[in-house]
Formats: sequence, structure tokens, C-alpha cells
Amino acid sequence: MEVFKKDEIVEGYRIMSELGRGAASIIYLVLDEKTKHVWALKDVQRIDDKSERFMAQAEAEYKIAQKLDHETIRKIPRMIKKKKGLLQLNRLFLVMELVDGKSMDIFMPKTFEQACLVFRQAGQAMQHMHEKGFVHADFKPNNLIVDSDNVAKIIDLGQSCPIGTIKKRIQGTPDYIAPEQVHRREITPKTDVYNLGASMYWVLTRKKVPTALGKEGSLMGRVDDSLLEKPKPAIEINERIPPKLSELIMQCLEVDPDTRPDMNQVIDRLDLIHAMLKAGVKNKTAQMKALDD
Repeated sequence: MEVFKKDEIVEGYRIMSELGRGAASIIYLVLDEKTKHVWALKDVQRIDDKSERFMAQAEAEYKIAQKLDHETIRKIPRMIKKKKGLLQLNRLFLVMELVDGKSMDIFMPKTFEQACLVFRQAGQAMQHMHEKGFVHADFKPNNLIVDSDNVAKIIDLGQSCPIGTIKKRIQGTPDYIAPEQVHRREITPKTDVYNLGASMYWVLTRKKVPTALGKEGSLMGRVDDSLLEKPKPAIEINERIPPKLSELIMQCLEVDPDTRPDMNQVIDRLDLIHAMLKAGVKNKTAQMKALDD
């Protein structure tokens, strides 16, 4: 894989540093030489035949991003294609909004109140996608960047697809993947609800939800959903979790999509739980002051 050096100019952008790497891509911190605006530049290269799907995903990510406009979803204003000869796409660049903060798998919320606030933002972003006709289909903690003010932003739309898509192969992250993704059934907004529930479960318990995938990541999913091991209620693992929050998480993790709440219901419940927790903190503070008096 070709790697650009610091201060090298690429398509009008000056390379400042490398931010990270993927299976067939490198992300750089870059400066637009004309506007002096700082961006993240994703460089996806055709290394072999297998890497073509990563280029296709990057192109799909760009096209979907153009149809979205939400403060909690990273913007991708420009795509640059480089061809080898007349036909073969050899390289693809995505100019992406630079997002400050750390991924949620590293920067954990310190309180349940903060957790509700951050997950509500993620839910609102995915609800926006649903209203535009798309499903995120791969929500997980390391796809959500959170800053010091608990402002969140989804950074990866690589697996996103139109509502109702049946994918040709299993796509998703084992610890968060929904049963319908494993069985290659229709991907719907309820798939995002499951992915969000699995993410909340892990963040608040540090335990993974039992996956519908076969052993050792096998792509042979179980034939019968009734055989899928159910996760232990979140509150039984972490007894400090508010009962209503644990109840919501477990409802999001129902195997049958029809029995899960929709994303609007999840957002409303997170709003309510957040308000209850906030009121509880105020009440405790008032009680402490009264005792001090």
C-alpha cells in the first residue's frame, strides 16, 4: 500500500499526519491548500481483487452521506476517483469532516446520565437516516466519537444501505450484529435498534451480547433463532444500572425485530430516563444540603 509522507500534496491537500489505517485504506489529517481548512482524508487503494469491495463501500458511503444532514453524522463533502486506464478504478479519496474526541469504546461515559445523553444522540442520528430511507447497519461504540462535552458523532457509514436491503454476504460486527443480519434477511431500522442495544449493553456491563454467528466467527449462522442464547439482563451484571434503562436495553435486544421498540420510542425512553436521573441527582444534592444545614 502506498503511503504519503508529511507535507506531500495530494489532490490539493497537504498531508499533516496519519490518523489511522483500515484493511485497504489510510486516513490522513490534511490541510486544504486553498481554503486552509483542515480535513480527514481517507485514501482507499486497489491492492488486489478483494480490495474492490472496500472501494465500493467507500463510494456507497459517500453517496449516502450526500443525502444526510445531521449534526451527529460526519459529513463527507467530496470524493475523488483515480482510474488506471479508461475503466478500472484504482484509487479513491474521501474528504471527510475532521471529528474531535475519542471513540466510545475508549472514552466511556462516567455516569448513566451521560450514557443516556450520548446514546440518545446516536439514536437521533440513526432516526434521521431512517427518515431518509437508510439503515446504518453497523453501529458500535468505536463508530461513535465523543468529545469532552459529551457531544457525539457517528463517523462510519461503510455498511449503511437502503431500508429493506438483503445483503449478499453477512456484514456486521460479531459483538453487535443482529440475528437478521446473520441470516441475511431484510435490513430494517429495527436492525439499528438491535445494534444500539448491543452497544449500550457492552458499554454499561462490559459484557458482549451472545452472537448469532457460529463459533469462532464462522459465517454459518444458526438456522433457528430460538436456539440463540439470550443475554443475561444488564441489571443482573451491573446492579447499578437504572431498572428502566436495563429494561430498554433488553427490549432492543429482542431476537424478533417486530418485538423491538422503534428508534423514536428508544429516543423518547432515553429522554425520560435521562430526565429521571437528572432529577434524582438534584434531589440527592438538595437532601445533602438540608443535612448540612
